[in-house]
Amino acid sequence: MIMKKILFVSLVATTLLTSVNGFSQDDKSKRPSPPATATATTATGNRIAINYSQPSVKGRTVGKDIAPYGKVWRTGANEATVFEISKDAKIEGKYPLKAGKYGLYSLPGEKKWTVIFNKTWNQWGTVYSEAEDALRVELDTKKAPQFTEKMTFQVGKDGTVNLMWGDKAVSFTVK
Repeated sequence: MIMKKILFVSLVATTLLTSVNGFSQDDKSKRPSPPATATATTATGNRIAINYSQPSVKGRTVGKDIAPYGKVWRTGANEATVFEISKDAKIEGKYPLKAGKYGLYSLPGEKKWTVIFNKTWNQWGTVYSEAEDALRVELDTKKAPQFTEKMTFQVGKDGTVNLMWGDKAVSFTVK
């Protein structure tokens, strides 16, 4: 009888510990690259939202050690970065993009970055298919005004989207 009680208590304790550990792993804020959101609603009523995870530089060089030049990158960490607009818009004033959600990828370069809006947005990591691209926009890479340890997006009410990371800055407009 005592042996059955010990076995039962052990089973319950193991189950509880496993459950607690499972819940803590689901807490995205505890990840090394925590989640973040950048949103704004423009004067024309277009809601722009970017949901992403923030990788840190950690002494590495953007373009060499992380997000290497010439290779498609998910523009974040963990799940694919999701770019969403509530209305059809033009990116950089000329490239049409339909309302909806997109996986936001990029092709970093020393002088130019190509920002890629991909139709596949609900996934983990970089499972990228160029055939699913909705739009690609080539942008100038600029030196950031200050060093940014954690990759950060900012979305302005004027529709300007800024990506800052390390000593790099890339911007585009959504109108």
